[in-house]
Amino acid sequence: MDNFMTHIVSITILLFLLITFLQSGIDKVVDWKGNLSWLTGHFAETFMSKMVPLLLSVILIIEIITAISCVMGIYHLVVDNNTFYAIVGIFLACLTLLMLLFGQRVAKDYQGALTITCYFIVAIFGLYVITL
Repeated sequence: MDNFMTHIVSITILLFLLITFLQSGIDKVVDWKGNLSWLTGHFAETFMSKMVPLLLSVILIIEIITAISCVMGIYHLVVDNNTFYAIVGIFLACLTLLMLLFGQRVAKDYQGALTITCYFIVAIFGLYVITL
């Protein structure tokens, strides 16, 4: 219980990121065609228009890996006070969000980019907290 209390902020941020990326990954698996269709239209006028299926696959894979890393991070923080997996999970979340931000900026979806920035602030704060 001491480890839980020591890492309560990091654990809460890891839970936030876990929910975010696990739900997003599950949504991509369950509604692949819908996501692909929407994103194909979203990026139709960009240099990424022909790469949408590949990029969607990459994002799906990194979101699932990020979610798994967040689970492992929570577990290892609580059980053995080890921050390695938490750092990996939060760093992967930051990288994933940067990829998504890049896509939104390329598509000139500035409102979408702003939304991703809000998630990024939480993630970068988590990375700061866990590496203190």
